[in-house]
Amino acid sequence: MITDWHFYALAIPAVILLGLAKGGFAGMGALSLPLLAFAMDPVRAAAITLPVLIFQDVVGVWAFRRTVDWRLLGWMLPGAIVGIALGYGFAARLSPHAVMAAVGAISVLFGAYRLNAARHPNPRNAARWPEWLGSLFGIASGFTSQIAHAGQPPFQVWVLRRNLPREMLVGTTAIFFAAVNWIKVPAYIALGQFTAANLLVSATLLPVALISTVAGVALVRRVSPERFFTAIYVLMIVVGVALVWEAIA
Repeated sequence: MITDWHFYALAIPAVILLGLAKGGFAGMGALSLPLLAFAMDPVRAAAITLPVLIFQDVVGVWAFRRTVDWRLLGWMLPGAIVGIALGYGFAARLSPHAVMAAVGAISVLFGAYRLNAARHPNPRNAARWPEWLGSLFGIASGFTSQIAHAGQPPFQVWVLRRNLPREMLVGTTAIFFAAVNWIKVPAYIALGQFTAANLLVSATLLPVALISTVAGVALVRRVSPERFFTAIYVLMIVVGVALVWEAIA
């Protein structure tokens, strides 16, 4: 069990961001792992937050289980499995500093992508693109999800361009990442990160996760998420650069 208050000073805000993301402020949760990487090995940080993500997925899966594009998932999920396997190999063979640098780089790319997407909110229709391309985006999403719980950008690059109805988009996203999070479990077991100590920390953070998820659902209906997104994504870029610098140093 971790007792260092420095860890919880970062872990609690990180889990709050995860909860707000699951509650409707999509994208904010990608800052969580980069924050925790300042306090510990990023692989261990990812293992601690994974049960929290799985716990939070339950609400979304139950609410939107009837509005899912299963054909799209049929192309993306096999690719995601390959990407997760690649991410596992990356984390298993390289040093924690290399993983930290990767988390930082993914954070910078995620923040830059979302800032650019905010400036160009209407992506071109990709309905004519061959469906097998979805598997390649699935690989990219699985890899970044395994390394940094940041599978949203590759997923969104493909799925948002399919112009799905809103309910179908939300349901497909919920099912995809719920499946990806469960698929990641064997990889983290193989990495030796699902220890009793790590799982106890995850359990300690679950009440924060539940409260923040409910708060996200309530706030997203009253507050414009755009007011927060720019600051969050700029902070992601700053944190990502700092992680890369620390890893190199």
